[in-house]
Amino acid sequence: MRPTGGNPMYQQELARSGKRLFFIRGTYIYITIAISVLIAWCAKDWGPFQTASADCAWFWLSLGVASAGAIVRVFTSGWAALGTSGRAKVAAEASELNTTGPYSLVRNPLYVGRILNFTGLAMLSGSWVFGAIVFLLGVLIYERISIYEEEYLREKFGAAHAEWAKDVPALLPRLSGWVKPKYSFWWKRMIWREQNKLFLLATTVFLTWFARMDFNFDALTAQQWNWVYAFGALVVVRFVIGGLKMVGFFKELS
Repeated sequence: MRPTGGNPMYQQELARSGKRLFFIRGTYIYITIAISVLIAWCAKDWGPFQTASADCAWFWLSLGVASAGAIVRVFTSGWAALGTSGRAKVAAEASELNTTGPYSLVRNPLYVGRILNFTGLAMLSGSWVFGAIVFLLGVLIYERISIYEEEYLREKFGAAHAEWAKDVPALLPRLSGWVKPKYSFWWKRMIWREQNKLFLLATTVFLTWFARMDFNFDALTAQQWNWVYAFGALVVVRFVIGGLKMVGFFKELS
């Protein structure tokens, strides 16, 4: 990640700030969702335009951006090696260097997914300003976190990391050079890593919609109640997965 001829002290400062941001990175999605719901509740607008059709297009664009980020994360987590890619809470860790699959196109595919996902969640507020702010903050935050993690990877994997990093960009994916994933896609591993993010995407869609209804169940039509029931079913699924965690179904992935 370090630019050729860059200032080492500046890079070290970026890595230090990245380490602090890494430690609290799990809170970012909840802050984004909370602000999105607040904006939707206050503004009652589905988008930043003057016509209903344009606002509808904005909603689907927002959902598409958020879903694209989630899909990137789903495939990255499903193909990644165990002991890598996003489960560490306190400090960077890696049992091996991921260089195949999504990692052959960009060195930090999970962070690309997070930036897209967070941007889409912010856009669901109906505000293009909040969406732009979250995108810019996401790039700044995850650039620093990736610098911190790459310092760790550089020290642990040395020449192997240097050989991979010289051709693969950090956050802006290249369009060629795909390498077949080293591991088969493992659904169990993907569910363990990404089920909460997928649930939070659905939660944001539901809460921003319900906020525009003033959180008033009495104002819902019979058809709109179907969305409430659908979200309730997702909550049940979320609790079932949580129960599977408690009984050790994902024990080998912990």
